[in-house]
Amino acid sequence: KTKNFPLGRKSKNKISMKTEKLKKIVKRIFFNHGLSNKHAETSSSYIIKAELVGAPSHGLARLKMYCNRIKKKLINSKPKIKIKKISQSISHVDGNDAIGFVAADIGIKIAIDNAKKTGFGMVGIKNSGHYGLSSFYAEQAVKKNLMAWCFTNAPPAIAPYGSRKALFGTNPVCFGAPTGNKIPFILDTSASIINRGKIRRAEKLGQDIPAGVALDKNGRPTTNAKKALEGVQLPIAEFKGSGLAWMVDIVSGVLTGANHGGKVKDPFDDLSGPQNVGHLFIVIKPGIFVGKNYLAQIKKNLKSVKRLPKSNMIKEILYPGENKYAKYKKNIKKGIEIPNNILKEINKLDAI
Repeated sequence: KTKNFPLGRKSKNKISMKTEKLKKIVKRIFFNHGLSNKHAETSSSYIIKAELVGAPSHGLARLKMYCNRIKKKLINSKPKIKIKKISQSISHVDGNDAIGFVAADIGIKIAIDNAKKTGFGMVGIKNSGHYGLSSFYAEQAVKKNLMAWCFTNAPPAIAPYGSRKALFGTNPVCFGAPTGNKIPFILDTSASIINRGKIRRAEKLGQDIPAGVALDKNGRPTTNAKKALEGVQLPIAEFKGSGLAWMVDIVSGVLTGANHGGKVKDPFDDLSGPQNVGHLFIVIKPGIFVGKNYLAQIKKNLKSVKRLPKSNMIKEILYPGENKYAKYKKNIKKGIEIPNNILKEINKLDAI
């Protein structure tokens, strides 16, 4: 059980555990719930990395949810994933209700292979599930010196502009580009002011959420996480954020054949069937238009921004991806902090 593994620092409300030890535990939990060794390895890697980059909303706090859905056969532990090759550049993946990490990992690797061969790779995925952070898939492409766009839809959380009813998911938009540096440019942002996972985790830990990010079921502003989950989340930039969420719903759902228009099932609360989440990956060679000049120009672009005069209280202008990289380097050394109530969930899962 988890308690038999060496722990690091302890405090009243949390413990700190070494990364590799914790990953072994999570992998074993997935394996004990029926995932193959390979799929358990993939899924545990994504969950642990979310913790390391400072996104615990997409990490251990979701482990119990994934396991519950596997036990109820809403996530297929032994999926027969089908890949349809439409052209040299385009493929369509039917995830067969696999855990989202696995279906998406297969999809991005196909998109990367297609792009390396033809300069352009596009993969649509249906019958998948929640796949964690979009940035992890973009990062895979960037490490191969490719540029990537990643989209995924999600359960209803955002009310379309002018409506009082949630319909669109928080539907993240993600873009990654090689920089010629060790840190790639990776923008990963939800169409909501904060992602839903942060609200879920706050509710689990009994914490408040920031003001101005959600309304309760009666349309009143709230900082209560539970009331926010019962109500609606607010989009970034009002109608613009609503429009972005709508766009992602179209390209991830309508285009791929997955659920859309409010039909994606909530992984925590809706146990009536598989989620049928849709993903879309677009990968290209960054020099497709400018050739070898790309790296010189991207470096010039980044320097032009980072050299600008800084506003008060800002030490350095960072491009998207730098902050998560810094957190990763810090956390990989010190280990992962686990709140006590999440640790209890892990121990119960590990006991099966």
